[in-house]
Amino acid sequence: MFSYRHAFHAGNHADVLKHTTLIATLRHLMQKEAGLTLIDTHAGAGLYRLDGDYTETGGEAKDGVVKLMAALRAADQPPAKAVSPAIDDYLDLIASFNPSGALRVYPGSPFVMQHLMRAESRDRLKLFELHPTDSKTLSANIAQLDAGRQIAVARQDGFEGVKPLLPPPPSATGSKRALVLIDPSYEIKSDYAKVSACIQECIKRFPTGTFLVWYPVIPRPEAHDLPRRLRTLSNQAQKPWLNATLAIGQDPTHGPDDRPGLTASGMFVINPPHTLKGVLQEALPQLLTHLGRGRGKSQALESGG
Repeated sequence: MFSYRHAFHAGNHADVLKHTTLIATLRHLMQKEAGLTLIDTHAGAGLYRLDGDYTETGGEAKDGVVKLMAALRAADQPPAKAVSPAIDDYLDLIASFNPSGALRVYPGSPFVMQHLMRAESRDRLKLFELHPTDSKTLSANIAQLDAGRQIAVARQDGFEGVKPLLPPPPSATGSKRALVLIDPSYEIKSDYAKVSACIQECIKRFPTGTFLVWYPVIPRPEAHDLPRRLRTLSNQAQKPWLNATLAIGQDPTHGPDDRPGLTASGMFVINPPHTLKGVLQEALPQLLTHLGRGRGKSQALESGG
């Protein structure tokens, strides 16, 4: 159960898609002064070394943030034309964690959200992580921020931990606002059903919340059915939704017997900001241009509600 470690995958193409979508969503939500409750159900360790043992073993960041940063921010590269503001925003945030200019640290979702939180609006961040080692590391990383009660970490199953937090407490202006990110490892098949059940319960408890689900696009029935199930739940609840996928394609240097690893993933957003569709329509083709390789590369964006 605890074999999955996100450190092996930090900064890969799936993280690029996930965090570009997350940042764009938060930017819009934070245009209103009212405070936000932010919840990450599977927070991981929070910060990752791209020159560490885990990431060097997998090297997945090389086909993700490292490749994107080299294409758009390398000193010896000519300025890119008409780069999507969402991609620029994402790269700016990553660069802020690497002031030396060398790409050594990658912020996971907890630190992406923490970086954008507003003290004056009294935003709150609740982080869940069940893995014993990652939970301990996450707590230590968060403790360095000296954020007090603004950020809370719990070693708990996020699928269950999120439920009592919805609906969120009212902000100083009396409004209730929340964003929930659900991105488990999908290491076990039951995670897919748990995501659907969790979303169904979340919408029931807090219909106006913004819910983001990351999922892998892999040849497994449960993975294929998940976005379809999320569409059904959204439509039944009469809530708008958006589904973005990015497939970088097969590595042309791999032989027929090599395991390709994860080559595609998706982000499903329920109650997305009205601006998000346009943002991703511009960003996804550019991500594909810079991260795509070989056969099978594609990007797609669907919406409804």
